[in-house]
Amino acid sequence: MIQGVPDRSGARGRGPRGAAADPTRDIAFDIVQGVLEHRRMLETSLDQSAAARDADARDRAAAHRLAATVLRHMGTAGMVLEPFLKKEPPLPVRTVLLIGVAQILFLDTPAHAAVGTAVSLARRRGLVPFAGLVNAVLRRVAQAGAGALEGLDQARLDVPPWLWGAWGSLARPVAEALGQEAPLDLTLRPGLPEAERPPGGVMLPTGTLRLPAGTRVADLPGYAQGAFWVQDAAAALPARLLAPRAGERIADLCAAPGGKTAQLAVAGAEVTAIEREPGRLARLKENLDRLGLADRVQLVQGDAATWRPDAPLDAVLLDAPCSATGTARRHPDVLWIKRPRDLTALTEGQDRLLAAARDMLRPGGRLVYAVCSLQPEEGPERVRAAEAMGLEPDPFTAEELAVLPEALTKEGWLRTHPGLWTEQGGMDGFFAARFRRR
Repeated sequence: MIQGVPDRSGARGRGPRGAAADPTRDIAFDIVQGVLEHRRMLETSLDQSAAARDADARDRAAAHRLAATVLRHMGTAGMVLEPFLKKEPPLPVRTVLLIGVAQILFLDTPAHAAVGTAVSLARRRGLVPFAGLVNAVLRRVAQAGAGALEGLDQARLDVPPWLWGAWGSLARPVAEALGQEAPLDLTLRPGLPEAERPPGGVMLPTGTLRLPAGTRVADLPGYAQGAFWVQDAAAALPARLLAPRAGERIADLCAAPGGKTAQLAVAGAEVTAIEREPGRLARLKENLDRLGLADRVQLVQGDAATWRPDAPLDAVLLDAPCSATGTARRHPDVLWIKRPRDLTALTEGQDRLLAAARDMLRPGGRLVYAVCSLQPEEGPERVRAAEAMGLEPDPFTAEELAVLPEALTKEGWLRTHPGLWTEQGGMDGFFAARFRRR
């Protein structure tokens, strides 16, 4: 159970349709609607929420948590609602109901508050004819309580069937891990004294410092001084497996937000970081400035598929744009906005980037290809495409992954997923493979 959402309705006057204002649930409604109706990312939907414009940080954080809980348990919540609905309601009404169910069954919100605030939310959103339905259905859910979940295969319900099928033997352990909030993982500056590490963390065997879910990174001592950066334990592995050395010329393609760029820079490499989107490039620069690494990295705004260095490189790190299904613990919206057809454009882009990375390298130069995806089309199938381009596989070794042997495949690839290290908080799903240019 995660921290609940407080009943703050009525705290700020009345909404536009007469019901008491409740910024947390209004923002959560906008987020869930944005994801389900417009296939917008959770963060984008939050930024575009009219209700969020004047909300304080506490309301925005609570709304984010509530919306993420809805999306994390949406399949189960929908099945809970099914016996109480004679026909499928309009999407906005269903969104209100899902918010109510999430509070009753998955958060520690008192049932009466969850029902009452859902009815008020329906009224504020112009759904007055459905307010009685919302009240009746959620009261029945509240009466059933935890019994409403009996006999339900929650893990399977909360993953779209096309993803479950694609994940094969990983589907069950991954889906079970997706029901939990992800912890906060930090990569520390090399040589940071133990006394200067953020308190309350656990050092993982991979060298990542892990703090509890919900920790606000900006409030941690050392953040402003650049003592560490946010990076999932799995996300830190591809740059380490590239094994950067001081003085090497290395390109980091599609580099924002900059965690891997920072890893390369602190290793002493001469790094060029390429990022196409201006906003993401600005975020990358901000992160490097905070870390005191800006003078070690050349930033380039441009398309990594067409950019070329002035001389062949020693190594390239390609963390390619992908479906991001491996990050669903942190971004449960990914499960509901992606479609099978999206993979076609993504894999075509990945192949263009692989070909470009090959052409950047000197003979014998190293390439690590990585994606935060669980989809075979974006992992093993891209390895075969890379081999067809003339890239020579350079398998990872058991020695290189001695601290995480379960992530080493028989082919010598890296495959992490949220079902690994569950007793320690899990990790994101990543695929990585290493090549050399012939």
